[in-house]
Amino acid sequence: MQSVPQTSELDSAQPARRIRRRHTTLRRLGLVAAGVSVAILVTGRAFAEPVPAHTQAPGCMTAADAQPQPEKFPAEPAMSIDPNAAYTTNLQTNCGTITLAMDAAHAPRTVNSFKFLSDQQYFNNTRCHRLTTANIFVLQCGDQTATGTGDPGYKFDDENLVGATYPAGTVAMANSGPNTNGSQFFLVYSNSPLPPQYTPFAHITEGMNVLQNIAAGGTRDGSPDGPPASDIVLQTVTTTN
Repeated sequence: MQSVPQTSELDSAQPARRIRRRHTTLRRLGLVAAGVSVAILVTGRAFAEPVPAHTQAPGCMTAADAQPQPEKFPAEPAMSIDPNAAYTTNLQTNCGTITLAMDAAHAPRTVNSFKFLSDQQYFNNTRCHRLTTANIFVLQCGDQTATGTGDPGYKFDDENLVGATYPAGTVAMANSGPNTNGSQFFLVYSNSPLPPQYTPFAHITEGMNVLQNIAAGGTRDGSPDGPPASDIVLQTVTTTN
């Protein structure tokens, strides 16, 4: 992204890209943090149409034919969560369950939107479309189209960026620039030197081994940035308090 990583090949010798969720594709951006080339994720560059994988990451079941129910919403949902309450999200994948503790206190609009979308079953049967294995270490999900260009029909502002860092276990929003959050998010499986431009809204409490097993499978074409080698499907996503 101009401030978020895009979907394109990541390489330690290439300029850093930022994880932005742009209207429909990931774009490449140059970014240098602390003198180190950093790859960033952005939503803005479309990936090729997903195809069934021929190999599976360790511990992953072969995914059934995922059929998300395409849906768009006219506007960001009205606030319905309690920012002082504790919310938990379970990402049930074909590789195992990843459990998230949501940070409603510091990212209330983000958690509210995520809970709304999970309540609407928006994430169910969607594929995680992007894995990065150099410079930044993330699995990107939340796009019904599995191309890097999908959104829920609305955007909302960034939150919780002051002093934001992205250690292993962080869950944050992908975007296409400031205040363009939608449905795409990424899970950090190893410390990643990203700039504070992606709203952190949760952290992984269980299932880091699941995420790391997915990462161990690499990308489909062996590049440092692309669709995971395995078909990674969010079978169900539930958020409760």
